[in-house]
Formats: sequence, C-alpha cells, structure tokens
Amino acid sequence: MPKRQSTEPLSGVVIGFDFGLRRIGVAIGQTITQTASPETIVKSKDGKPDWEHITRLFQAWKPVAIVVGLPMRLDGSEQALTQPARKFGQRLSGRYHCPIFYIEEQLSSIAAESRQLKQNHIDDHAAQIILENWLQASALAQPTQDVL
Repeated sequence: MPKRQSTEPLSGVVIGFDFGLRRIGVAIGQTITQTASPETIVKSKDGKPDWEHITRLFQAWKPVAIVVGLPMRLDGSEQALTQPARKFGQRLSGRYHCPIFYIEEQLSSIAAESRQLKQNHIDDHAAQIILENWLQASALAQPTQDVL
C-alpha cells in the first residue's frame, strides 16, 4: 500500500515504470480518473536507462509523482531485480524532483501477456497494470471527509 508523506492527496498526472535491465515500460496515469495508459518502452543498455528519453517524458507530461513496480517473488521476498528497481526509482526522484512510490508488482508482465499483445509491446502494458494498481490502492488509502 502506498504511503503518503503529507496529508494533501496527490492530484494530476502520474508516471509509472516497469523496470527491466533491457527495457523499461512506461505508462501515464491520472489521479482524478484513476486510469492509466501505456505510453512507451524506454531502452536500457547494461542496466543504464536512456535518460534522454525519460527526460523528454517528464518534460512532456510534468507528473506530480512517480510509481515504480518492485519485482517480488510470490512469497513477498525480494528477487534479483528488486534492489535495481528501487535504485532506479531513487534516481528518478532525484533527477526529476518528484515523490516516488513503490508497489509490489508480481505477475504484471504475465497479466500484460494475457491481453494477447505482441511480444514487443508487453513492458508498457505491464507499466499500465502497475500504475492502475497503485492508483486504485492510493484511492482506497485516501481519508474520507465527514460531512456535517
């Protein structure tokens, strides 16, 4: 479940990432509608993302927050890509001065594959699933106001 550092709810565009060492799926979401769409796939070489491509995405969308899926084992323990994904999120937050949120993302690529997508279009759809899950969990975590 995402944790908020302030009591003000986030409102606006959120950018989501499905981290990988060769490809990074990117999705764009909206907190108001709680929907997300696949945006693009960023190439990564030897674990080094195409930062110019990512910078263009941040300039175009001006997100209020970043969501990165943390690959975890089905039992909830960390796997080989968990720490690199966390490090990627920290770099994104530092470079683009946005709050970072992580969400466990078991099986998002398998869910994307089940949508009958072409193999080269799975990563951005996995990012969409990650971001939609975060948006829904974030909305559920919002405190409700009492009406007097």
